[in-house]
Parts: sequence; C-alpha cells; structure tokens
Amino acid sequence: MTDFNAIQEALVGCDQDKVTQLVNQLIAEKTPASDILNKGLIAGMDIVGEKMENGDMFIPEVLMAARAMGNCVEILKPLLGEDETAGSANVIIGTVKGDLHDIGKNLVAMMMESAGMTVHNLGVDIEPSVFVEQIKEKNAQIICLSALLTTTMPMMKQTVDAIVESGLREQVKILIGGAPVTQAFADEIGADGFAPDAGSASKLAKTLVN
Repeated sequence: MTDFNAIQEALVGCDQDKVTQLVNQLIAEKTPASDILNKGLIAGMDIVGEKMENGDMFIPEVLMAARAMGNCVEILKPLLGEDETAGSANVIIGTVKGDLHDIGKNLVAMMMESAGMTVHNLGVDIEPSVFVEQIKEKNAQIICLSALLTTTMPMMKQTVDAIVESGLREQVKILIGGAPVTQAFADEIGADGFAPDAGSASKLAKTLVN
C-alpha cells in the first residue's frame, strides 16, 4: 500500500524539491494521480491549515507550502480526469469596493485551491454588482468577501444585500474575513460564516459545501 505520509511531511516542511521528487516517484510507480492529489497533497495542506490555525506555522511558511502544492498540481493535471480537476466547489473571492488589501485574501485563495476547490480571485476594490455577475457567470457555490478597513466593512453588507436582491442568495454560501471582521458582524449582515485566518477559511468552506 502506498505511503502518502512522506508527501504530507515534505509539504508541512515546505520542502518543494522533496515534494516534487516524491510526486514524480509515485507517478513513475503508476500510483493514481487522484490518490496523489487527495491522499498526499490535499491531506498535507489540511495539516498546514491546522498548524496555521494553532499558530505553529506562519504566513511565509504557509505560502511556501501552497506554492509547492501548486507546482505539483500542475504536474498532475495532465493525468487527472476533467471531473477530478474540477474541484469540490466553485469559489469567488475578492476584496470589497474601496479596499485595496489583498495579502490575506490571496492566502485564503491559495489554501482553498490547495483543498481542491476552483477559485476565481477577482482582486481588490470590487463593486457589489461585479460579485453578482461573477456568481452567475461562474455558477459559484461560495463567495468570500474580504475587508481590512473598518470603513469598508459596510460595503460587505451592501454586497450581501446585492446578492439577496439578485435572487442568488440561495445558491451561494457567503464567507467574510479580514482584521476588523467578527462572527457577530457576519451574523449582523446575513453572511453564512466568518474565518479569522486562511486555514480556518478553507476548512469552513469545505464544511459548507459538504
């Protein structure tokens, strides 16, 4: 039976060369690409997410692990069927209108991609109407709104309201995050959840789509 622990350990150790070597080795041994992805890479990034939540790993290390994962996913893509690369959910993520912060949002996007989701990162300063258009266009199941300024938090509510008015609210789960954001604020504006960091955001998204 194939041991995927080595891939998980190399990912947690942020050893990109080792992860790539192990993935190529398993491919050479005819291990199914979907097993390498799910049991090795995604399982490893789940551990990274937990360590980030617990304060045992920090943003630079998580970024290194996510990059290593991304490189290996590119190696595996030609070997995976269309349904296997489609991911478990279509996610739209962006920083709300008036806010230009994107480091935390980009880290959340990387963690969600590492968890097997298809992520459409819209960038920063995104109008509510653009979020609505993208939900329709991408047939999204999850929408993630980021704000790092207390002054742009009301724009989160305007975006949620726009989604409600568009008739798409039943289709999507809405997650919010950012330094000034709390669970109480999520409840107040009608969002489905709040995550304090990228690891817990990814975990919450998986819970909501399952």
